[in-house]
Order: sequence, then C-alpha cells, then structure tokens
Amino acid sequence: MATIRDIAVRVNVSAATVSRVLNHDDTLSASPVTKEKIFETAKELNYQTLKSRRKQSMIQLKEAANKERIKLGMILLQSKEEEANDPYWLSIREGIEKECSTRGIDSLKLIRLQNLPAWQKEFCELDGLIIIGRMDFHILKSINQYNSNIVLINQDSHDDQYDSIIFDYEKAASLAMDHLIEAGYSRIGYLGGKEKISIEDIQVIKKNYSLDARKSIYESKMKQRKLYDENLMFIKEYSIQSGYDLMKQAIAKGDLPEAFFIGSDSMAIGALRALQESKIRIPEDVAIVSFNDIEMANFTSPPLTTVKIPTEDMGRLSVKLMIDRLEGRTIPVKVMVPSKLVIRESCGSLKAQMC
Repeated sequence: MATIRDIAVRVNVSAATVSRVLNHDDTLSASPVTKEKIFETAKELNYQTLKSRRKQSMIQLKEAANKERIKLGMILLQSKEEEANDPYWLSIREGIEKECSTRGIDSLKLIRLQNLPAWQKEFCELDGLIIIGRMDFHILKSINQYNSNIVLINQDSHDDQYDSIIFDYEKAASLAMDHLIEAGYSRIGYLGGKEKISIEDIQVIKKNYSLDARKSIYESKMKQRKLYDENLMFIKEYSIQSGYDLMKQAIAKGDLPEAFFIGSDSMAIGALRALQESKIRIPEDVAIVSFNDIEMANFTSPPLTTVKIPTEDMGRLSVKLMIDRLEGRTIPVKVMVPSKLVIRESCGSLKAQMC
C-alpha cells in the first residue's frame, strides 16, 4: 500500500507538504503545479487517505455483517415498566440498537428477564449475547453453557471470563457528594433505590437486592465528617414515583436537609415535583445533585446538577466488543468508561460561580 512518504519521494517534496495538499489545506503556499503533481502521483500509486480507508473499512464491515447475518441477543434484566421509569437503561439499549444499525446488523433479539427460561435453549443459535444489568452469576453460568460469547454492561466480570463495560460507581458517587460538601452543605439527605439483581430458583425467577455504591458512599462521606444521620436517608425504588413519594415523606417529617444526593435523575425529577408542590425553592431552600444525566436532566426546572454516565456509548461499545470477539479475539476485555459531574442550577453553586 502506497504511503505519503512514497508520494513525497516521487514529487521531491516533504511528507508534510504531501499530507497538507491531500487534505486540502488552503493555508499551504505550494504552487498549483506542485499540488497537481502530488494529486496525480497519489492517483498513480492508488493512495487512499485515512478518511477514505476508514470509509472503505466501514463499507466492508457492513457488507460482511450482512453477508454473514450476525445474530445477536440483548438480554434486559428490567421489565418494560422499569425501563420506562428509568431512562438510564433505555439509553443503553438505544446505544446497542444504533450501533447494530450502523454496522448493518439487523438481527437483534430482545429478551427480557421473565422470558429467560424459555429462551435458553435457543441461545446456541445466536452469535452472541449482550446482557444489560446485574445478573446473578449462577444464571450467567447457565447461559454460558449455551453461548459463551457474552458482553456484560453495568456488571463486572469478576472471574475475567466475559467482556464487560462498567464505570466506577464509587468514584461517580463521590463526585456528587464531594461537590455538595465543597459547596458548604453539611446537613445532606439521601434519596435512593434498591439495585436489583436476579436469582433463579429452579424455574422461578425472584428479585434480590445488592449493595448500592451510591448509598455506601453517602454513608461513608457523612460518617467521616461525623454528620451521618440515618433519619435523613429515604430508600424505595429507582423511579420517578418513588422520588416523589420519598421527598413527600421527607417534607412531612419536617426539618428538611439543606441538600440531597439523589441516586438517579428519574428519582430527582419526582423529588423536584414534590418540593415545588410544597413551595420549597430549589436551590435556595434545598440543593440537589443527582445521578446519570439522562436527557431530561437538562430540561427540568431548575436543570439538574448530576453525574454523567455515558450510557449510549456503553451500549455502542458492547456491540464493538462483540464484533471484535466474533472476529477471533479470545482474551476477555474490561472497559471502564469515565463519569463526570455536570453542574447546573439545582445545586446552587452554579449561580455562585457566576456572581
């Protein structure tokens, strides 16, 4: 394959000049004759720019996918109602669907947890499985007997057997808590849910609950400062309705905290509604920092300060890892995506920064 250096030697100019000409750099002072000679030589040598090669590779990948008819399964541990109540999961799913569409993969089976037993024997007919959410490892081991090409999203592969895409929950939760503490709040409440994992008991699937790093970090940070008060913690489900109900409960108790760390944007949206109904101003009376940065977080009143998790990218990455595995990679890969704090009006510090 011809390189920029090959063209440079032929035309007797520098490789940098060739690169700038081929990339149509108008600031370059090369003569029209030199530019024409470079383009002619590139054509003679059948040189392709990086952009052209990437475009060609994408076309070839799509053609290969269509030719081989890659068939993937997407296992969702959330019911339709849970997915609707928490856009975090929906965004991951949309990322998977978009990446499959980009790569020409049109066979993507959606399998929900409650239908898992009926599907297991058909897993061997799929090329791979992408699992969204925390699944009990006993079930995972059972699925692996039918199909070993598995990518986990939002769950670490502790035995290094599967590809996994995760983020550092503790670091992400610390971003939220540290921001409230640094903003000068000392009496901080917590609204959170119970993170579900699924356990199979013979043919009956029941729900259990795992430790939630958001709650653990809240407790740890408050205890370090000798400010922990269990009466300021309110736990239910991760949903808009739960956020509303829990904030109503907190308001009814009286002596509302100065600020709240809320475990999901969905809960925060419900909590905002409860506060506004009670004529409690945000952030003047109560500051809020939440978690996930779903699209709606920027359109609430006031917009939510929240920890951004790149959910759609997690979905897209899972498809890329799966294709890489199907092309022959055997070493399991763990991808840890970054999280960051997005500061908006609900925490009160944005206004202070602007003053």
